[in-house]
Amino acid sequence: MEGFGALGINIPSLIAQLFNFLLLLFLLWRFAYKPVLAMLDRRSQRIRESLEAAERLKQDSARAEQQVAAQLATARKDAQAILAQASQAAAQVQEEARGLARREADSIIARAREEITRERDEAAEAVRRQFAVLAVAAAQRIVSERLDATAHRRLIDEVLQEANLGGPRGA
Repeated sequence: MEGFGALGINIPSLIAQLFNFLLLLFLLWRFAYKPVLAMLDRRSQRIRESLEAAERLKQDSARAEQQVAAQLATARKDAQAILAQASQAAAQVQEEARGLARREADSIIARAREEITRERDEAAEAVRRQFAVLAVAAAQRIVSERLDATAHRRLIDEVLQEANLGGPRGA
């Protein structure tokens, strides 16, 4: 022990300091280190749980993106199918409209031809009736007078002139 004294070390003071150090170490370990370690463990656990939750969310997000992509692809296919059906329906409606227009045009043409034929027949009938009236009028004048060829011709021209047919005068 004298060797320690030569070095300038006081043993009772060293024991007191060692006791104080161990007491401080025990107190720190008991009241500071354990709670700090417990707090760090809890924090580490929360971080681990947060990372696991983030990973689950990432996986869920990836699955949701895949589902959305699949639904979008399905929706696109459905939209294309609907557009194709609409295009076919439009083409069918156009064809039906063309057919209807052709039938109506044919009907109008047929009615116009019938009307033209009827009017032509009526005009021909009117000309026949007028000619018959003129012939009867000319015959009455001929019968009422005995005429020679020149007088006969003059009488026919007068009847035609009266009928406004513009026959030749004096031939």
